[in-house]
Amino acid sequence: MDFGLVLQTDPPASRVVGLMKRAERNGFTHGWTFDSAVLWQEPFVVYSQILAATTTLKVGPMVTNPGTRTWEVTASTFATLNDMFGNRTVCGIGRGDSAMRVAGRRPNTLARLGEAIDAIRDLAEGREAEVDGQPLRIPWVKDGRLPVWMAAYGPKALALTGRKADGFILQLADPYLTEWMVKAVRAAAAEAGRDPASVTVCVAAPAYVGDDLAHAREQCRWFGGMVGNHVADLVSRYGEHSGLVPEALTSYIKERHGYDYSHHGRAGNPSTDFVPDEIVDRFCLLGPPEAHIEKLRALRDLGVDQFAVYDMHDAQETTIDAYGAEIIPALSR
Repeated sequence: MDFGLVLQTDPPASRVVGLMKRAERNGFTHGWTFDSAVLWQEPFVVYSQILAATTTLKVGPMVTNPGTRTWEVTASTFATLNDMFGNRTVCGIGRGDSAMRVAGRRPNTLARLGEAIDAIRDLAEGREAEVDGQPLRIPWVKDGRLPVWMAAYGPKALALTGRKADGFILQLADPYLTEWMVKAVRAAAAEAGRDPASVTVCVAAPAYVGDDLAHAREQCRWFGGMVGNHVADLVSRYGEHSGLVPEALTSYIKERHGYDYSHHGRAGNPSTDFVPDEIVDRFCLLGPPEAHIEKLRALRDLGVDQFAVYDMHDAQETTIDAYGAEIIPALSR
């Protein structure tokens, strides 16, 4: 199992770079960041510094979207980083939540997202692609490689992931929901004539290592609110008891009342008081190293290839170090 570190690009960028260097030293293979231009600093600028300061770490957004940048700009940016540092990027992509809504726009449609996945990958790897009806090709790309991993929860998004994406990003660590969604992605891949095993599965969730479970829950409760924001979209689209989305995912948002993006992805988010302890425990990894190892082994058995640690809490360094000292070695054996 591979391990990634997920951060927000809060200033100073030097701290983000420093944490990513620390992650690489501790055995992490991927460094991810949020991508929302109004809320945080521009991630692609920071990626160049992370890549320059590390040796093998792969970087990318978790996640970008097809709406805040034109597709040829996104592809060219990835291709430039790859040309400079040797194909060490991954494009995590989704419909666009905070990046679009904070700017007063609606998230992209799945149809547009599917077109963007193909176009961005083709352009970044040197092939011709059609962008808004115009055939384009980036002529200087040589031997480019850009895996595109899609974030998804709902049935149509999971099916699109299986048909088109190189990887699947699931932003929660509940084994029951992971099994349900991985099966949906793999079924869609098989139906499209693809090898289901060729789709990399990445589970991303907060991890907090320590014995004070109550404190760890409070530091990670924000995640249930962030996931709940996506779940609310699913409920509005499919209904609460449609059978198309597991009630194990949807039932907890009944007491949800709006969402404040100024606290998005941050410990102490006041918009997450509706999230019960049970959801925090299911969606996150909390407790001593042994508890993390046990849950990660269960996720690995379900086909998870990478666990990406959301490290937005008051124990960033100690979590990275604990993973490097005890948890990553246990999952590598």
